[in-house]
Amino acid sequence: MTNKRHPNHRLVKQHRSYTVEEIARLFGNHRNTARRWIKAGLPTVDEKRPMLIRGTDLFEFLQSRRVKNKRRCKAGELYCFRCRTPRRPGGGMVEYRAITDVVGNLTAICPECGCLLHRIIAAAQFEQFRDESADSLPQALSHIREMVQPSLNSDLR
Repeated sequence: MTNKRHPNHRLVKQHRSYTVEEIARLFGNHRNTARRWIKAGLPTVDEKRPMLIRGTDLFEFLQSRRVKNKRRCKAGELYCFRCRTPRRPGGGMVEYRAITDVVGNLTAICPECGCLLHRIIAAAQFEQFRDESADSLPQALSHIREMVQPSLNSDLR
């Protein structure tokens, strides 16, 4: 199954020419999507019908769109999927959850929209991340399942 929103440019055979219909079938999109790409700057062989697109041109067009939309997180930033931009955590609070022994996920709250910020980071980089912003990153409380001896006291009245 292909991702319709972000077509995989590696599926394109570079030594082949494609019609609009073949591009639509290759990525599982509608023909109008390929026509929009042509209006957006995807070069065609000529103006005659059926429109032919070189595989190399299609590959470069899709690759350039993917690179253009990429947002790199700088030091101390996490990515907000709602805002679609890297941001510094709101309130300076960040939680690290280990995925494996080597890699973990940082989560925080976006100061703009209140949505969760995310960043996959190596454990060694997290130590550096914490050292750089030690004054603004309070340690998150551990979850009850992560505590050595969880408390059984509850105040339910």
